[in-house]
Amino acid sequence: MAHSASTQRQHYYVPQPMYWPVLGSISLFLMMLGGVFVMNASSSGWVGVATGFMLLLYMMFRWFGDVIAESEGGKYHGWEDVSFRWGMSWFIFSEVMFFAAFFGALFYILLMSVPDLASLDPEETLWPSFKGVWPSAGPGFEEKFSPMGAWGLPAINTLLLLSSGVTVTLAHWALLRNDRNKLIAWMFATIGLGVLFLGFQIYEYGHAYSELNLKLTTGAYGATFFMLTGFHGFHVTVGCIMLTTILFRCVAGHFKPDHHFGFEGVAWYWHFVDVVWLGLFIFVYWL
Repeated sequence: MAHSASTQRQHYYVPQPMYWPVLGSISLFLMMLGGVFVMNASSSGWVGVATGFMLLLYMMFRWFGDVIAESEGGKYHGWEDVSFRWGMSWFIFSEVMFFAAFFGALFYILLMSVPDLASLDPEETLWPSFKGVWPSAGPGFEEKFSPMGAWGLPAINTLLLLSSGVTVTLAHWALLRNDRNKLIAWMFATIGLGVLFLGFQIYEYGHAYSELNLKLTTGAYGATFFMLTGFHGFHVTVGCIMLTTILFRCVAGHFKPDHHFGFEGVAWYWHFVDVVWLGLFIFVYWL
């Protein structure tokens, strides 16, 4: 009997095979194929993009629902919890490496490429008037542009994201106390701050394009600025979707003070987004 109880306690839950990953792959393929057609001036490509996107939303909704049902059905215990924590840790590590590549490109341009090009003998280069100053679009870029300042919307967005890191922590503390009302209130605040951040970033992009002549095609500075801030904005969007999913679960009465890794995993991700933005604010906007 003791052996049987030990075996049951160590059982690792393995779900039945499902076709959601296959459907997700199909949806991404349709979006990619549609994007190729759009980039080749074929308006029919938008049909593929829209179809793939709708399939992706359907897949996420159903797959999330299955996992939530498994969690609330008591399928996950200690071993599964450890697996989830390691899985989320490695996922965030991969995201760190993703942004490290773009930060590395920025540092290479700033510290090596621009000074090296400026140090060449003017008589031996195609760009005799190029100066090693940053921000720079690079040699041969004739259009004038203005860099994005740090102490306007970027500073406000920094305050918003740092505040959202505080509110999600307060929500976690409320969950540990099993205070549902404060948990839901702080989650609402966190999502609101994230959405406000995205709204300001969209406005900032419009300002950059229309008034600063700062675009993705504006040489080295434009490429690094929009790649870093754009991908970060995408991650904030994903984080808001994740937080909204967790909020619905909180309203539904899910999570317990001693069993809530779904909440913790999203909170980890949101803190990662905050830290990346601090790096962006310092190295992209400020310096």
